[in-house]
Amino acid sequence: MAKNKLKIAVYAISKNESKFVERWIDSMKEADAIYVLDTGSTDDTVEKLRNLGAIVKVEEIKPWRFDVARNKSLELVPEDVDVCVCTDLDEVLESGWRTKIEQTWNNANRMRYKYNWSIDDSGHPIVTFLYEKIHDRQNYKWIYPVHEVLTCSKPSEITVVNEDIVLNHYPDRQKSRSSYLPLLELSVKENPSDDRNMHYLGREYMYYQEWNKAIDTLLKHLSLPSSTWKEERSASMRFIARCYLSLQRQEEALYWYNKAIAESPNQREGYVELALLEFERKNYLNVIINGLKAKTILQNEMIYINEPFCWDSTIDDILSISYYYLGLKDEAVFYVNKALEYAPTDERILKNKEIFLN
Repeated sequence: MAKNKLKIAVYAISKNESKFVERWIDSMKEADAIYVLDTGSTDDTVEKLRNLGAIVKVEEIKPWRFDVARNKSLELVPEDVDVCVCTDLDEVLESGWRTKIEQTWNNANRMRYKYNWSIDDSGHPIVTFLYEKIHDRQNYKWIYPVHEVLTCSKPSEITVVNEDIVLNHYPDRQKSRSSYLPLLELSVKENPSDDRNMHYLGREYMYYQEWNKAIDTLLKHLSLPSSTWKEERSASMRFIARCYLSLQRQEEALYWYNKAIAESPNQREGYVELALLEFERKNYLNVIINGLKAKTILQNEMIYINEPFCWDSTIDDILSISYYYLGLKDEAVFYVNKALEYAPTDERILKNKEIFLN
């Protein structure tokens, strides 16, 4: 007897995303149905979605919260659906994803898969981590006003992993994220002991150049009993260091970069940021020490905290210049050639090579 096929639905929220509709629908059409909650588009997003077969409901969410919108979009999915796939319209699932879900699901509750959050102009992923927004219909709810999280009501959730399922993110760089800060402040107000939201709020203050607020908030993150994920703790320490640099307090920045390294010594990020600071200070021997330590870490773990500049030409570039200033031209040429493997058309690096060879 043939095995019954899973009933699979995609669901999403949208607002003024007309330019993404056709590409998104094309990548989602392996589903049995596509459901979208449009939260107030003033362009032709809704018309395009409906013309291409999506089932669309229009409802404004006031006051705006991502979790409320996500839950209302999930409510559009019929109860008899086996697997729900939550995506955004600026994301694209690589073809064949449905078959891969069916091969892996095995009565699971949730699935983890590869998410290329950041992709360079050549199409190469530069920040990749595992995502988990594929889930069953019955047991899930979204929480938090922003950076929302999918929570499971089952005491014994079954999660499966298929890294052959790939979701690519092609964001609209012009889209405002101005709502994020007040929503993160609300998240922390509602859940002051939640370490994840505290970290995100501190990072957001840093983005807004609220240096002292960022430092205070990131210190709160580090003090929370639930703050135990070393990689995220290390990121908070690096962000504190960045804030102190912006406040022209280099010694405190050095202190926090070293703490970040001690917290998570198997990540490149702390070494690279410290090397960059030492480069600015013209401490070229320290640049080499930290840059070479960073290069011994070969595994780019699939976590959202990864920084793209730790895996591109940056390390080799500053190593080459540091060796040159220390009078070690052979090493300078070696590392400038390594930098050009990542950035073969970079005119500054090419000019450096000419200088090193003379």
